[in-house]
Amino acid sequence: MRCALTLAYNGTHFLGSQTQKSSKNTILGQLEHVLHQLNIDAKVVASGRTDRGVHASAQVCHVDLPEFWSDLDKLKSVLNDMLPPSIVVKRIKPVDNNFHARYSAKKRVYRYIIKEAMSNPFEESFVTFLSGVDFSKIEKNIKLFVAEHDFKFFMKSGSDVKSTTRVVYKAFAYRHKGYTILNFEANGFLRSQIRMMVGALLQLDSKEIAEQLQCKKKYKIRPAKSNGLYLAKIKY
Repeated sequence: MRCALTLAYNGTHFLGSQTQKSSKNTILGQLEHVLHQLNIDAKVVASGRTDRGVHASAQVCHVDLPEFWSDLDKLKSVLNDMLPPSIVVKRIKPVDNNFHARYSAKKRVYRYIIKEAMSNPFEESFVTFLSGVDFSKIEKNIKLFVAEHDFKFFMKSGSDVKSTTRVVYKAFAYRHKGYTILNFEANGFLRSQIRMMVGALLQLDSKEIAEQLQCKKKYKIRPAKSNGLYLAKIKY
């Protein structure tokens, strides 16, 4: 039986979401390790990867379960008892055998959270603290990303992808209780693309962002820190 699992996790102390041969200290590495202890040997497939230090409130994965694990409520409870407290299974539901967590996804939503204040130890892992943020500039320039663009100048070097073109359906910023929140919705994102876009919004002007989106000129951008980034929703 194929099932979809929705996960929330604090990515602070993990080496990203994808499994690695050299370490079990990844989100899927931890999940597969626990599943194997429950005699579930199937591979877990996620909707996409999140980098080291990046969080998720609704990552979606699929896994093929053996028949003896038909009680999904019990499985959810057992998994949450066995997984590290920084990883939580929010939902498990049966899906069609043709469902694929990655390839069936239509849109992905990420949020980036900034706070203009002195850093504190209680939020340091979950918010990017900055001073002198020009919200009106960000609110205006973030709209430049909406549309189909070649984002080859907005990805981490060494990425191996067939196409660097992505469609951004929504990109907007708002303030809420002292936080500046940047929201991005697209059919997909390249490696570190959102952190590069946030970095551009913080460091470049509208003309420079437009030139980089048009692949006319590549500016030196410091990617925004990973701790402020959240995978918020997968739309199927």
